Amino acid sequence: VQLQASGGGLVQAGGSLRLSCAASGRTFISYVMGWFRQAPGKEREFVGGINWSGGSTYYADAVTGRFTISRDNAKNTVYLQMNSLKPEDTAVYYCAAAPAPPLSSYYPRRIGEYDYWGQGTQVTVSS
Repeated sequence: VQLQASGGGLVQAGGSLRLSCAASGRTFISYVMGWFRQAPGKEREFVGGINWSGGSTYYADAVTGRFTISRDNAKNTVYLQMNSLKPEDTAVYYCAAAPAPPLSSYYPRRIGEYDYWGQGTQVTVSS
């Protein structure tokens, strides 16, 4: 599967952005979708994920309550709604796909669990 992330930009602290990640292929529901981010000089870190149906989401503590992940399987697209943005949210954001059978309970958080990655989109939050 190929992933294309978009929607990044420059926003003031307290503002919002919505990232999108469009996937190619006809087996979108066979993947858990995740979002990661990488700030300058730091390791890539898990932001959040969503199961095959969109019925379950899970997040890193740093973004819980501010970020929301959703997916539209008819459009092969996953979204990351980011509210109450902080300067420390500044990073390149990546979407990723981890193979998982539909109906499975699988909530990957590690980079190595994801097989496919988008190219990244820059999010910059000014103070």
